[in-house]
Amino acid sequence: MKALVLSGGAGTRLRPITHTSAKQLVPVANKAVLFYGLESIAEAGITDVGVIVGDTAAEIQEAVGDGSKFGLEITYIPQERPLGLAHAVLIARDWLGDDDFVMYLGDNFIVGGISALVDEFRRNRPDAQILLTKVADPRAFGVAELDATGQVVGLEEKPKEPKSDLALVGVYMFTPLIHDAVREIRPSWRGELEITHAIQHLIDKRADVRCTVIEGYWKDTGNVVDMLEVNRTVLEGLDQRIDGEVDEDSETIGRVVVEEGARIVRSRIVGPAVIGADTVVEDSYVGPFTSVAENCRITDSEVEFSIVLRDSSIHGVGRIENSLIGRHAEVTPAPNVPSAHRLVLGDHSKVQIHT
Repeated sequence: MKALVLSGGAGTRLRPITHTSAKQLVPVANKAVLFYGLESIAEAGITDVGVIVGDTAAEIQEAVGDGSKFGLEITYIPQERPLGLAHAVLIARDWLGDDDFVMYLGDNFIVGGISALVDEFRRNRPDAQILLTKVADPRAFGVAELDATGQVVGLEEKPKEPKSDLALVGVYMFTPLIHDAVREIRPSWRGELEITHAIQHLIDKRADVRCTVIEGYWKDTGNVVDMLEVNRTVLEGLDQRIDGEVDEDSETIGRVVVEEGARIVRSRIVGPAVIGADTVVEDSYVGPFTSVAENCRITDSEVEFSIVLRDSSIHGVGRIENSLIGRHAEVTPAPNVPSAHRLVLGDHSKVQIHT
């Protein structure tokens, strides 16, 4: 069995971060989202992995390499434009051959991995197996309709009027029969080859399409709110580890990780939180659910429920929360500007101004 990992796409919902970085490489608890997926694939016993790459191919390849650090063998498959999930299957046809495969969206996050799901697929080997989870607003996802017996009878991509609250999770398992389906479908109104249409084609042909409704935690990390929420979830599982320096005027409370080379000076760190290698936190407070990457500097500031990417600095800005701060960013106070009032007053006006 192989794995096809999708790591293309523009990441428009994470801009401006993704103007200069691949969305799959934005870190959660100081580790790229993509890496969690690759580790899950390796834990499921799959070693042969094809990675679909687009405009950020060079960055993805530099970060992932040949896959050996994950125990994987990586083949990179270029996609000129993000033309849909089914298009990714289409262009990977030669590499996939006649093997069964799991398709994993590189910006998705599933707590607990996919080993049990892959084992179930291998054991039963339906033509396709999809994962579903209940969501508050299904209109933003592919949505499944089930009959009274729990069988999948219909799929829609981002419907205006969803027929259920069951959204497709970004992990799919297929036999080679899916290749016939992706060749049969046509682009949607979005101009993309939708994997939901290909699976619907299998359903219409009475293929064996099964679903698993997962109760565990899943997130599509395509926007800042979800990214911060995933970061919170991962940090809750931290084990305390202090490899860097914490001076006697500082304190760490709860599950705090201070990586090697980091220094905490006259500061308070309340976990769960992680401070990256060679980062300096001085005269500051770092609160729960915060990840600070490597080589950052935080001085005279408070940061909570946030992600700070590498090589960034925060100085003298009071309190920051619910924030995603990109690489090499600088956050400083605005200069003091003398207050003034600009007035255009008619005759006989009366104005009261607080001074």
